[in-house]
Amino acid sequence: MKRVYIVFVLILVVAFLAFWIDRPTVKPLDLPKLRIYKELKIRQGLDLKGGVHLVYEGDFSKIAPKEREKAHQGLINVIERRVNNLGVAEPIIQKGQIGDKKTVIVELPGITDVEQAKKMIGQTAQLTFLERKSEQAEWTETGLTGAHLKRADVEINPQTGEPEVAIEFDAEGTKLFKDITQRNLQKPVAIKLDQDIISAPTVQTVIEEGKGVITGKFDIKEAKTLAINLNSGALPVPTKLIEQRNISATLGPESIKKSLIAGLLGIILIALFMTLFYKTPGFLAVVALAIYAGIVLALFKLIPVTLTLAGLAGFILSIGMAVDANILIFERMKEELRTGKTLGAAIEDGFKRAWSSIRDSNISSLITCLILIWLGSGLVRGFAVTLAIGILVSMFTAITVTRTFLRLAVGTRMEKFIKI
Repeated sequence: MKRVYIVFVLILVVAFLAFWIDRPTVKPLDLPKLRIYKELKIRQGLDLKGGVHLVYEGDFSKIAPKEREKAHQGLINVIERRVNNLGVAEPIIQKGQIGDKKTVIVELPGITDVEQAKKMIGQTAQLTFLERKSEQAEWTETGLTGAHLKRADVEINPQTGEPEVAIEFDAEGTKLFKDITQRNLQKPVAIKLDQDIISAPTVQTVIEEGKGVITGKFDIKEAKTLAINLNSGALPVPTKLIEQRNISATLGPESIKKSLIAGLLGIILIALFMTLFYKTPGFLAVVALAIYAGIVLALFKLIPVTLTLAGLAGFILSIGMAVDANILIFERMKEELRTGKTLGAAIEDGFKRAWSSIRDSNISSLITCLILIWLGSGLVRGFAVTLAIGILVSMFTAITVTRTFLRLAVGTRMEKFIKI
């Protein structure tokens, strides 16, 4: 019985944390020492909230005709990496063509600031290291560039408390960096980003391990953006933004309102059915479903998941599957009670016998979700993601939460109220 109480306390802790994250007024999760910054809010897709529509045109004139298609795909890949690393879920990034000009179409849900979108996608992030022979001499290139980068990460300087970008070079870059620091001892080496020299630290020692830091007047978001741009690489061809506009929600407020009302009505009817048909166990299942909904919404914020109407459909469908699991369990319990078993034995055997059916049906659904996530795109992938998350959480609430509630009732005054 002690184990049941421990599990019960853990369930309460998880539920409390989930509902705390679900609050509309919850503040962003900001842990600078762990390099964690996450906004805890529900992201809405283009069909629910609208977003930003951008069209970039690439200059492929210096690319051989046979290589232009490859360079076009490379441009898309770099933009996609930048968008994905920034946590913009379910973006639409696709090839375009205007006459003989190749373009990239970018649609970002939930972003209404066009300038912000342009800044995080269009930066070239060309990193160059410069040196000079004397204080009066001009800066000259060293041959060490962002192409030699192995990785870039945001760190917090323990002395100043300011964010900086730690960089690590590949084998060739490590050798170049060693040579540069060796011939520039007690001299400055400039770090140039695009057209601006952002810092020029004085070399104190020869750096052999191929690591360094980029400092500047960054805030945490600027440092993160710089690290992302360096990691994703420079744009393979010159690009220019030829179209930009905000796009409104395609469904409209009225359609969204009706969809939410339909979903809420369905949940209320399910709760009434479970309570009236299965009495106290049904009510406990409804409480477990409330915890389930809280956990799923918290995960949507933490991952984060961009909700579209298709995603909401996947979430509501997973609620139905969670209810289905409870019905299987309760019907098994009925059969065990009819054989004359005690309530405690009927609960344990009912859950045990129902588990194989619940497991098999959910695993087959998860396999389908994985196929849709792997091969699908856009709304289809959003539906599969929310459904998969819902299925995984529903297995936890149906098997662990509901069973723990029923176990607590065994041997207490509540046992006489448990009738199926």
